[in-house]
Amino acid sequence: MSQTIKAGYRIMSPNLTDYDSLYHSFNWQNEAVNLEGLPANKGLNIAYEAVDRWAKGDDAQRIALRWIRKDRSYQDYTFSGLQQLSARFANILTTLGIMKGDRVFSLTGRIPELYIAALGTLKTTAVFCPLFSVFGPEPVFQRLSRGDAKVLITTSALFEKKIKPLMERLPALRYILLTDGSLPLDARVLSLPRLMEEAGKDFLIPPTDPEDPALLHFTSGTTGMPKGALHVHKAVLMHYVTGKYVLDFHKGDVFWCTADPGWVTGTSYGILAPLVCGVTNLIDEEEFDAMRWYSLLEEHQVNVWYTSPTAIRRLMRMDILPMKQFTLQPLRLICSVGEPLHGDAVLWGEKAFGMPILDNWWQTETGGIMIANYRSMKVKPGSMGKPLPGIEAAVAEITKDGVQIISEPGKQGQLVLKSGWPSMFRNYLHDEERYAQCFQNGWYITGDLAKTDADGYYWFVGRADDIIKTSGHMVGPFEVETALMEHVAVAEAAVIGKPDPLIGELVKAFIVLKRGIRGDENMKQEMIGFSRKKLGPAVAPKEIDFINELPKTKSGKILRRLLRARELGLPEGDISTLEKSG
Repeated sequence: MSQTIKAGYRIMSPNLTDYDSLYHSFNWQNEAVNLEGLPANKGLNIAYEAVDRWAKGDDAQRIALRWIRKDRSYQDYTFSGLQQLSARFANILTTLGIMKGDRVFSLTGRIPELYIAALGTLKTTAVFCPLFSVFGPEPVFQRLSRGDAKVLITTSALFEKKIKPLMERLPALRYILLTDGSLPLDARVLSLPRLMEEAGKDFLIPPTDPEDPALLHFTSGTTGMPKGALHVHKAVLMHYVTGKYVLDFHKGDVFWCTADPGWVTGTSYGILAPLVCGVTNLIDEEEFDAMRWYSLLEEHQVNVWYTSPTAIRRLMRMDILPMKQFTLQPLRLICSVGEPLHGDAVLWGEKAFGMPILDNWWQTETGGIMIANYRSMKVKPGSMGKPLPGIEAAVAEITKDGVQIISEPGKQGQLVLKSGWPSMFRNYLHDEERYAQCFQNGWYITGDLAKTDADGYYWFVGRADDIIKTSGHMVGPFEVETALMEHVAVAEAAVIGKPDPLIGELVKAFIVLKRGIRGDENMKQEMIGFSRKKLGPAVAPKEIDFINELPKTKSGKILRRLLRARELGLPEGDISTLEKSG
């Protein structure tokens, strides 16, 4: 890596300087040599590559994590310190009888214990599954139950509010570790600080096959409960490669990913990729605040910033000129993910920061970035960019005969990926049939619609299903509808995503009330409050309409597509299968 010094700041040459050359010569094995592997050729373990290999020699005292509290004070964790803390947590799990492949869940905000637990779990070869702390009790129950949770790490407040009422429904959940509990509450609810104090600081990572399960991330579906996408330790190679070529990590960098680890971005790139690449990872406990964010970029001299289109749109709406009000010269790269980044936001980055904001595309199932704009490559505002070296993407028509690749630029079709990349999900937990349906003729069917242009850039068109992306979060209509149906006044419910300039899409519900119940403003407010309590504010509907009946096919399937078209004044399309009322 070359570098020059300018105005007191490092101007780093991109790791990827010639996209076409690297793409055509790329070989995963050539990149794998940059990972160390467990001592004595005992395999490949994500936590070892993220922490233990750096916790020796000159790198041991380098800052691995910097945790910023809500009051703006901060605490640093070196690679050596993080090795010992994660080892203590691994010893706790071993003492509690947690075995290889057992699922360990977290339900916390962005606090150090979450990151320590993730790494400690991976060391034991148990499977780590983070949950978003804003989820209501039902989404939490669905994921803990479907994921066969054995251990849950949470806070006392979240335990009292969301977990305690579920205890009888979760008999397989053996232990709950309270991050702020000074004493155990009973044999099942234990004090994590006390256990950490008693645990040893040395832990020998057992042999780990690259195909051993490591991470479980839930993603919502349109016709069923959340699906648990299972990833393996070999995914660490994707964390390394995308950190190197997309996020352009260099030694000495300070990196900030604003995503919560409850979502896959916050784990793959808010925990693992920066550590695997040996850079300092910034963690802010607080939620979005424009002036706070800008001042943190300045104060901590952030070099690479990874955030969401929702956050970018919020910043765009504010009368703030960041480069004039803050010293942001160290910042050399801003990336975005979660939903398509419109061209005006890319250009706003040029005006606000002196650089375009680089969009990229991937999914929970892919485990890492698949298509991206790169620092050294021409940016086409509104485009997802080009496939990562090592990834074969295509636009295709899916027929009964299989995957038919569309080579014509500008013609839209299903976005597909040639299977076999390191972080590809290996299964949907307990749903092998649904997993098999995601693949045809060696291609993974993403469910997103896209097109390419004459230069090979990919452009997002839309989704082939009803998944709602709100503030970068994936929301499945079915789980929202299921919660709404639990209200005593609800006969039927259907949910769609409605475009919103700030959060991408808001969740809107159409509800058929039971006979004799009046759908007035009071009922609407009651329904919103009920759904927020059940689902949490990130998932619950923000708008509710009461209607007499839902449009359905003759077979009884709700036509959400038709609801959305009517809501937005769009053509209704083919309604030949619509069940006639009356």
